[in-house]
Amino acid sequence: MEQTSMFKLNEKETWRRVEERLESARLYKQFGFIRREVKTTTSYTPRFHGNTNAISKQSEDIAIWNVDREEQLQREYEQVIKAVSRLSDIQRQIVEKRYLQDEDVTDIYVYTDLHMSERSYYYAKAKALYRLAFALRLETYEDAN
Repeated sequence: MEQTSMFKLNEKETWRRVEERLESARLYKQFGFIRREVKTTTSYTPRFHGNTNAISKQSEDIAIWNVDREEQLQREYEQVIKAVSRLSDIQRQIVEKRYLQDEDVTDIYVYTDLHMSERSYYYAKAKALYRLAFALRLETYEDAN
């Protein structure tokens, strides 16, 4: 008796989400976190509007966003580094060279640098990205129905 799965892995979306997370980690490593700042330029034009009785806490909202976003980016970066470190040597080298080092690195550069054939490179890269997807819980499913 064959057991069927209710959900099928959405490969394109999973692949996109992993590459997006790796790109975010690379940017965080390269630039760090760039904080938002409060706009304090005064406007001398009159503003005609009704009383809303709403209190604007622009400085507090931006400070909270800065702290929360920086913690989130740091946590995501550490998760990516931990997950990549648990890959096999060749898979780790592929991910680090292709996604975590320089921005303009292409696949052909990576597999020639690693002395791999094109076919074995893409096979190892696919396995690495799917392992990262499950390690980082980025996999997405589509309904089989």
